Formats: sequence, C-alpha cells, structure tokens
Amino acid sequence: MLPSYFADMHIHIGRDIFNKPVKITASKNLTITNILKEASRNKGIQLIGVIDCQSPNVQLELKKLIDQELAYELNDGGIRFEEVTLLLGSEIEVYDENCRGPIHVLCFLPSLVEMEKFSEWLITKMKNITLSSQRYYGSAKDLQYKVKELSGIFIPAHVFTPYKSLYGKGVKQSLNEVFDPDLIDGIELGLSSDTYMADQIKELHSYTYLTNSDAHSLAKIGREYQEIQMSEPSFKEFNYALHQVKGRKIIRNFGMNPKLGKYHKTVCDQCLHYLDSDSTVCPECGSRKIVKGVADRIGELSDHTGEVELRPPYMYQVPLEYLPKLGPKTYKKLLEHFQTEMNIIHHVPYETLLEVVPEHIAQSIIQMREGKLAIIAGGGGKYGSVAES
Repeated sequence: MLPSYFADMHIHIGRDIFNKPVKITASKNLTITNILKEASRNKGIQLIGVIDCQSPNVQLELKKLIDQELAYELNDGGIRFEEVTLLLGSEIEVYDENCRGPIHVLCFLPSLVEMEKFSEWLITKMKNITLSSQRYYGSAKDLQYKVKELSGIFIPAHVFTPYKSLYGKGVKQSLNEVFDPDLIDGIELGLSSDTYMADQIKELHSYTYLTNSDAHSLAKIGREYQEIQMSEPSFKEFNYALHQVKGRKIIRNFGMNPKLGKYHKTVCDQCLHYLDSDSTVCPECGSRKIVKGVADRIGELSDHTGEVELRPPYMYQVPLEYLPKLGPKTYKKLLEHFQTEMNIIHHVPYETLLEVVPEHIAQSIIQMREGKLAIIAGGGGKYGSVAES
C-alpha cells in the first residue's frame, strides 16, 4: 500500500523578499519562507501549493533558499524544504468574452524553469505580474493551452463562491461555456460547499475534488486540506492522484462544514439578514444588494441526486483556532507537546490530550475529529462559527 500525505494546495503570499505586497489582503508575515516553515514545523502538512509564484520576486526568494541549500528541486517536480514539498502555482483571474463575470483558476507548473516561462508569457497578458490574482487579458482556453504546453495542471478555484468563481457568476449553467473540459485536472470546492453539494452537478462527476485553505495568514494554512495516497509528495505524484493513476488518489477530503463558509446562505449584503434564494429586496433594511448563497446557487444548477461512486469521504473539520476557548496560549501548549496540528487533529488519544488541556477542549478536539461539532451558519461574507457546548 502506498503511503499517504496531507496537502493544502491554495496558499497566498502577503509579502515578497523586498517586503513589497503580493496579495494585498494577506498578512505581512506570509512570506514564502515563513509559509514553508509553518507548514513543515507546525502544521505537519507535507505538500503545499503556493499560488503566487508567478511573481518574479517570489521566484527570487525560492532561488535564494536553493542557493543556501535550505531547499532543492525534485526530479519529479516541486521544491522540497525540510518535511514539506512546495508546488509552484499561480492564481489568475479570467474574464474572456464568454464569461458573465470573473473566474479564478489555479495553474501549477513542475519547476522554476516552467514557472519563469509562464511568467514571461503572462507579462504580455497581465498588467501587474508581481501581484496576486490579477486579471488575465485573453481567452480561458488559450490559458489552458499554455498551461498544458508547459506540462502544468489547471484547476478552477473555489468554484461556487458568489464572487470571482466558475459557477458563482462566471457561467450561466456549464463550465463548457468558458473552458475546455478535457484540460481541467481537478475542481476546488471552496469553503462554502462540500462533496455532496458539488455532486448535485453531473458535469463535475468525472473530476477529482480538492479542499484547500485559500490561506491569507499563517494560521489559516490547513484550514481545509486532503489526504493523498502517493509514493511521495511531488508534482508528478500529485498529478497522478488527480487522475487516479497507478493507485495514486485522494483518499479523504477534510473541510469545514459548509455552514461555516462566508457564503453558504443567501443574505442581505447590507445587514446580513438571511433571505430566501429568490429574494430581490431585504425586508429588514430595504436593500437590493443580495448575495446569493452557495447552497442556493447549487440548487439552481442541480441535475443529479444521490452520491457518486468511488468518491472519497468528506470529513468535516475546523482549524484548532475555531474551537471555543482554545486561545493562543493553549494552542502553543498543544504544539509543544504534540509537535504539529495534524498530530493533534488526527492522532493524539483523548486521554493524552487530557494531560495537557482541560476536558472541554479535549472533548471539542475529539468531536471535531468525528465531525460532530455544532455549527452556526455563515453568509454574505461573514464566517459561520462553532457553537459552544
């Protein structure tokens, strides 16, 4: 049996090597070096995708790590740093003539050489390549062709989010309106949906689903992730897993209960009052600014009922920081005793947790492990929360 590894494939960079912004809304300490250290030392995640690597200054920092012999490129693609492998990615905002609204996609390349070639090409299609998630001027299919020309991986990102996503506002009904379906390697679900919701849409059944954090801070790394069965964490093996080649595959998706996502329910954008999916005016404040929830949008697109065969289980989890009364001091204490978040979330027995933390926190961790936490739904840009027991 092949070993398994934890992977979070959507992490942003806040600042580059010169302390200039990359993802403007991300934390200033979210540098490529800090991300690698956090994933390896605290999170216990063995494969990460950093999706701002098209920025030349990010590439420069990676080359510096390699020159210092702190990291090295793998023959099968990716960069190894301590216990974690980095895949070089780029999040791009697509808005061609067939889109109703902008669509974010993730493009992964095997090595720095291919990423540099991709950056050179993007310079001709983008106004500011140093920043994250920038508007790409061209057709979606041309972008897909370029990624494949460079032996890359193409994944539509957070596909149901009301803003800047495939089904949110990008297409009316089908991904075929914009993309070549044969050049899509996987589908990222996003924080407000899960496997069971996505499988209501028949055209998604043939794709592997990814659950990623979309981290804008170090703490959010591993907010969602997957466990992948493969021989080692590398670009080649990740690609195999997406297409279920030679026994490589995702064996479990770990994600927040969709109710915790910012856009699960339809709400008024002004006062956050929950609304029916067909509402056009908020009865509370009179606003006409309505944000359609992910669950309601999927309901509009639904053309299938029931589960899809051979889909890996989707396990409801939250980051440790979401647990009521688990503050920074307790979090630090847990790490000191059990090394990584993955150990704490998946492996440490209840009795052993009780040696370090109070009973109510130990119980919350076990309830999280078993997917039994009570959830208060979010919507309209406001995250849901874990109810206190």
